Amino acid sequence: MARSTPVLRASDVRVSFAGRPVLRGVDLAVDPGHRTGLVGENGVGKSTLLRVLAGSLAPDDGTVARPADLGFLHQEFPYPPSTTVRAVVDDALVRVRAIERELEEAALALAGQDGPEPAAGVEEAYARALDRAELADVWDADARAARTLAGLGLDVDGVAGRAVGSLSGGQRTRLGLAALLVRQPGALLLDEPTNHLDDDAAEFLAAALRALPGAVVLASHDRVFLDEVCTEILDLDPVAEPLRGTRDGASRSGGTATLYGGTYSDYLEAKRVERERWEQRFEAEQSELAELRRSVAVTARDVSKNRERGNQAKILYDFKGERVQSQVSRRVRNAQLRLDTLDREQVRKPPPPLRFAAPSGAGAVTPGGGDVVAWARGVVVRRPAGAAVGGAPGERADRLDMVASGVPSIEVARGTRLLVTGANGAGKSTLLHVLAGDLVPDAGSVGTARGVRVGLLEQDVHLADDDRTPRELLALAQGWDPADRAGAREAAVDAHGLLAPRDLGRPLAELSVGQRRRVVLAMLVTQAPDVLLLDEPTNHVSLTLAGELMEAVDEWPGAVVVASHDRWLRQRWTGDVVHLS
Repeated sequence: MARSTPVLRASDVRVSFAGRPVLRGVDLAVDPGHRTGLVGENGVGKSTLLRVLAGSLAPDDGTVARPADLGFLHQEFPYPPSTTVRAVVDDALVRVRAIERELEEAALALAGQDGPEPAAGVEEAYARALDRAELADVWDADARAARTLAGLGLDVDGVAGRAVGSLSGGQRTRLGLAALLVRQPGALLLDEPTNHLDDDAAEFLAAALRALPGAVVLASHDRVFLDEVCTEILDLDPVAEPLRGTRDGASRSGGTATLYGGTYSDYLEAKRVERERWEQRFEAEQSELAELRRSVAVTARDVSKNRERGNQAKILYDFKGERVQSQVSRRVRNAQLRLDTLDREQVRKPPPPLRFAAPSGAGAVTPGGGDVVAWARGVVVRRPAGAAVGGAPGERADRLDMVASGVPSIEVARGTRLLVTGANGAGKSTLLHVLAGDLVPDAGSVGTARGVRVGLLEQDVHLADDDRTPRELLALAQGWDPADRAGAREAAVDAHGLLAPRDLGRPLAELSVGQRRRVVLAMLVTQAPDVLLLDEPTNHVSLTLAGELMEAVDEWPGAVVVASHDRWLRQRWTGDVVHLS
């Protein structure tokens, strides 16, 4: 079947910031009905490309062709605070209303014709107007708008008359999404559209996008959403080129984009095959390099030194020796030429996947104490006096009440895999901090077996004002004296591929949120605790690292407790699950 004409096209788009290339020669063409997901390491240019496609950022080079009715989910809500929700919806329906008026006018013109046969032009105008009305589904527009608002979690009757300035940030994002879906533009650009959406709203949005007749380009960290929506994946990730790539955040040189047809799962399978071929190519080249080095070391004397020759053989050798030496020299030269070329152009070694070091203290559990290494029973953590209680009506005044949450106790044994779920405010993060020992409960009991070490990856890494460097923190994780900052700055540390070497000496305050989170993750890998507590571990990291991190958790022999809203993680979790209600 022939492809339709792309409604959105970018050709050789290049963008640099402060001399640093972000997008290098990106090409993109999206047909009507196609939905392209943008993926790649954090900072590789997904949001930048969306802004270029939308026309809000001019590229340094390249061209973009876009339809007149393009929609873009703005990071800032594009309406004044005094605008009512109803006015926003009415604005989204302006095009539909115009088509409806056009049909009414054409119908009146047709009805006003005298004689048995209407004028051909009037009849054709009515037919065109009717076709447009049917395509825009004008008769269902108001009901569709109401369904869209409700599907995205907005109470239609409750918010219609409210000013958008009185809505929460999440409500404004959902309203902006609803307005775009109601408009049904020819091309739609979305940057992290599932932020502020619960599972039901995210599923509704996925279904609505699949039903859109226009083109869609989106960037999202929600892997389930990408899998449900996308018909193709555009990978902006520099690691797609094995000669240059590094793990999450380590390469910022900018790279060309690679298009993969199919869903996000299809993309992952294609990347797995690429990785397998990369490893095979590396092994084959290393084997060939070893053989070439051996061949080059062989000289004509090496070839002949152990060969015994009689008188006849000596005579033949005298006659043919020069030719033999010439042939040997030519083989050596050819081998040396191939060796030099392969040595210069060889594929680099694939970086090893992220893995946690095996726990060192699991065997130090109190004799006779069983396999339980950590526990929390009947824990209550109250909010500070005077603290406001936000969230939904009826939310508990306590930060955590295990009994009221339906989970009176948790016991973590060696090798446990435990996923903690629950709505915002249910106390998931609080529970992890209690298990880590850095939050003392107001009631209940919590503890760890003797010798057991606990490591916590917090949801919010509070290092934004820290003047220490990643190298210093990793040195501390290796056992350096905290007072020896000069030595720590020069220490040889293993960042486990999570940070670029040039970032190891930069103050933490200069790094992004995602980079600081990777520093803490590298410290956890270095420390090798017996119990890993991971609070929203896939937040602020690339999709590649998110997958690699959870694969490392699956293979790690210690105990792990994870709290996460990540649908991809939750749907694929094979361990135990507790839900804080």
